[in-house]
Amino acid sequence: MINDRLNLLRDYPFRRLNDLLMGLEQPSNVKPLIMSIGEPQHPYPEFVTEVLKKHAGLWGKYPPTSGTSEFRTAVRDWITQRYGLPLGMIEPSRNILPVAGTREALFSAALLVVPTKKRGVQPTVLIPDPFYQIYSGAAIMAGAEPVYVPTTEETGFLPNFHALPTDKLERAALAYLCSPSNPQGAVASLSQLKSYIQLARDLDFVLATDECYCEIYCDKPPPGILEACSIGVNSVSNVIAFHSLSKRSNVPGLRSGFVVGDSDLIIDFARLRQYTGGASPGPVLAAAAALWKDEVHVKTSRQLYREKFDDAEQIIGDHPHFYRPDGGFYLWLKVGNGEATARKLWTMTGVKVMPGAYLSREGDDPPGKAYIRLALVHNRSANAEALNRIATYL
Repeated sequence: MINDRLNLLRDYPFRRLNDLLMGLEQPSNVKPLIMSIGEPQHPYPEFVTEVLKKHAGLWGKYPPTSGTSEFRTAVRDWITQRYGLPLGMIEPSRNILPVAGTREALFSAALLVVPTKKRGVQPTVLIPDPFYQIYSGAAIMAGAEPVYVPTTEETGFLPNFHALPTDKLERAALAYLCSPSNPQGAVASLSQLKSYIQLARDLDFVLATDECYCEIYCDKPPPGILEACSIGVNSVSNVIAFHSLSKRSNVPGLRSGFVVGDSDLIIDFARLRQYTGGASPGPVLAAAAALWKDEVHVKTSRQLYREKFDDAEQIIGDHPHFYRPDGGFYLWLKVGNGEATARKLWTMTGVKVMPGAYLSREGDDPPGKAYIRLALVHNRSANAEALNRIATYL
């Protein structure tokens, strides 16, 4: 006997991709290059190893759910400086909670805020489409109805929640927003963020903003949801934001991030996490605090991404649907049929890419069907090699 909602979850994108390519052989004369997964390959700071070693004694202690004062203060200082927030708007003891990366926290957010019923009926969770698959799985396992909101060229690759039918909006308990977005790299403006916040407050749902790509950009820093919140009492009501070190600091294996925002939600989030057991170990918190205090490695990594996007623009920039994203490290390329193109690229070039349909809702003509996603995470030479192979095919 298992939870029957588990049967409503579709296979994860990487498993679907493996099934799609099963039995197909890549060229024997080239090294396979994997651009389907967004796992950062840039070097992480050497001091991470030293900090973990220095605090090794903490492996023998149960970690506190709320983290350490040093971690929360480092996060408060970083987010206040990064978004130009007024002093005192974010309090370390009330507005910040460490999490084991954004994946588990984004999933837990639905368990936290989705009630059994809203307005007497099943609640909805609003999800941009295409989307990070955790959003959908979280909504389903929390007992909500997922409502997929298309993010297309026409919408600027951002969700127009306001255009949803009244019934779907009034039942909303939670809305996920990703800026810069995965997979398109679209950045919501301050005015757009303020509009999302106002809608959440007017209809009393929680706006969960995934900002894990916020430090990867080519030109100007993307604005953040806390930056868009009004100043004053309850300035962050109905809003929580999620940040991670995986992309920012190239430490996906550290599994460290934080959630910040509405103090009432953070208090209840900590209570939930006491049951789920996702507390960050002491050495991890110490390393994370050191990473949030350091900007040098972030600037170095950002420059590497800029150079790779420069290469991409030179190598495949003449493709009719190429565009340079505002943030993140993906290329979202319209190719007509994403699945067919992924199969051809694997067999003809040895490059593995993600079909956009696997990042969209199921059914006829999902928004991502005509696209492929390419993660520019390898070193510059490997990245250029993959793009040149793709350019030859395209």
